[in-house]
Amino acid sequence: MTVINKSIEINAPVNEVFTYFARPEHMADQFPENMGLNVIPIEVKNGFGVGTIFRISGDFDGKRLEWDCETIEYIPHRKIVAKMIEGPFKHWQITVEFEEISEKKSKTSMTVEYDMPMGPLGGLMDKVKLKKIAERGMENGLYRVKALLEGTGSIPVYITLDAYRHILKEKERLNCSTSEAIIKIIKEQQAAEAKVRQ
Repeated sequence: MTVINKSIEINAPVNEVFTYFARPEHMADQFPENMGLNVIPIEVKNGFGVGTIFRISGDFDGKRLEWDCETIEYIPHRKIVAKMIEGPFKHWQITVEFEEISEKKSKTSMTVEYDMPMGPLGGLMDKVKLKKIAERGMENGLYRVKALLEGTGSIPVYITLDAYRHILKEKERLNCSTSEAIIKIIKEQQAAEAKVRQ
């Protein structure tokens, strides 16, 4: 069994970091685009809590892999655990733990445990190549999430450059986190639309 553990401090409140990780499709944001990683929720239960099933697929060093996972533990602002229920590994499980350091700072720890198929040959392939790719991917992924949640990262692909600049201006003006700025912008827009309808 291979166990990889990485952690990072993020200058954002623990509830925001947890909210980000609680959506399984955000896992794809953590990996380089060339992996073509897709995470698709198949069955959502309890607001992405225990029982949620999602499919992961991507290009892992030239090999296309796909597997289904189920969220088996979900403790708000503390811990999320998901395990493979169908796929290429003998065993695959991810645990993400959250710790509040201060009001606007938290620590996120990610642990992946997996067991390769193909017996000793799979173990050798893991030692030679896959473990290093997985370690690098996890580390880079945590840095990408840190940059995104702190508002210093690349522009999310799902919004325009102008919208992103507006968010960063609001973040600075309100002296809050990126996600708080987005929520405030949305609420202001909804309030303005409600006034127009009256």
